[in-house]
Amino acid sequence: KPFAPKELSARIRALLRRARTIDLAPTHLRFGDLEIIPEEGIVLRDNAEVHLTKTEFRLLVELASAPGRVFSREVLLERVWGYGYFGDGRLVDVHVRRLRMKVEVDPANPRHVMTIRGLGYKLQQ
Repeated sequence: KPFAPKELSARIRALLRRARTIDLAPTHLRFGDLEIIPEEGIVLRDNAEVHLTKTEFRLLVELASAPGRVFSREVLLERVWGYGYFGDGRLVDVHVRRLRMKVEVDPANPRHVMTIRGLGYKLQQ
């Protein structure tokens, strides 16, 4: 499928950015009672393993790549689902809700995966 030069350039930059974040990822990420071990695909809450789907895990790792930074739905769609996915941002909302059900002690009052109204989501430091 032919692409406009501007779109091709944006896709290449996105691929390079994703590759760079994977290479520089620390081995263990800790956020209070939540521990993420990206290279093993493991998430622990209070030292008990939390079973996440592949997509939930990728979403959590993406948020953890820059704790405190707000990620828009569009950015999360691009980075987690890929550039070829053409869907609506509500898909992100559904997966964030499912992720909270698994990693938060009280999903109704999250301490880790925070909603920033009108902007997106962030992982609380």
